[in-house]
Amino acid sequence: MNNFNYDIFDINQYDYNLPEELIAQSPAEKRDFSKLLVLNRANKTYEDKFFYDIVDYIRPGDVLVRNNTKVIPARLFGVKEETNAHVELLLLHPIEGEENTYEVLCGNAKVIKEGTNIIIGDNKELIATCIKTKDEGLRIMNLTYEGILMEVLEKLGHMPLPPYIKSQLHENNRYQTVYAKIEGSAAAPTAGFHFTEDIFDKLLKKGATVVDVTLHVGLGTFRPVKVSNLKDHIMHEEEYFMSKETADILNKAKKEGRRIIAIGTTSTRTLETIIHKYNEFKECHGHTSLFIYPGFKFEAVNAMITNFHLPKSTLLMLVSAFYNKEEIIKAYNHAIKNNYRFFSFGDAMFIE
Repeated sequence: MNNFNYDIFDINQYDYNLPEELIAQSPAEKRDFSKLLVLNRANKTYEDKFFYDIVDYIRPGDVLVRNNTKVIPARLFGVKEETNAHVELLLLHPIEGEENTYEVLCGNAKVIKEGTNIIIGDNKELIATCIKTKDEGLRIMNLTYEGILMEVLEKLGHMPLPPYIKSQLHENNRYQTVYAKIEGSAAAPTAGFHFTEDIFDKLLKKGATVVDVTLHVGLGTFRPVKVSNLKDHIMHEEEYFMSKETADILNKAKKEGRRIIAIGTTSTRTLETIIHKYNEFKECHGHTSLFIYPGFKFEAVNAMITNFHLPKSTLLMLVSAFYNKEEIIKAYNHAIKNNYRFFSFGDAMFIE
């Protein structure tokens, strides 16, 4: 289905011009009242709908897979102990086997060396100590605090909104899906924002099945590509989980030829990681650095619900691999012409 009359490895092939006013600064007032662009790959057609119309496109027997990760208030503002220089930290993920130790993305990282203490909170409720420096603003930091970390973060932390969102979020739960459950993400799986409990009820009544996987969103998903040749881009690892119940349902659906529909690119990467590793779905826990771009052979996913992604992003490359780059860019241009809203709080696309 891919068209290879272009250099799939050239980052500039995944660029497009987006008017700044179409970057959504806040979520839709009602989650399911966002717009929905339906792309039919077989017929090469577009349909302009609203998200609540998604129910019309789901068939009895379809299995929808959602990422139930929950965003933590992982954005912290502190000061360097010795100089009071302001520093912003984003907790990415805990280091396995090391208590209270996290990989952290640091603003003003040049001031953070091994042994540097970052003080967070007026009463030093949280101290982040650098124990190792890494490239690209990354540091390994040990956290010192009293009590339960999640309670400390709820008090001191902020939701890690993307930098292109300039306005404040009045309700933190609008940067969560309604099914967010397992704490651990540094960013939200935004394709799920459009779903409501009512939509899920209608899908179940129609004969569809809904299952959960977990992928804690980190740098692998949202880090920009800084190389001109995609083969030189290295994805950061993200942690995923699949339960036996989910694996059994998906294996049965695949065997029976029923559609597996991924809600979002994070669900897509989780499913494709597992099936490429084990040649089936299975109960598992691991880390993925899977980078999907045109030429990738999809084994798990038959249809996908996703948002409109940043130019030159790995997410745009993933949806280009699922359909093809020319058709995706055409669809994006259609969306721009019709004033769709883009990025995390923007509108949705269903690719079937």
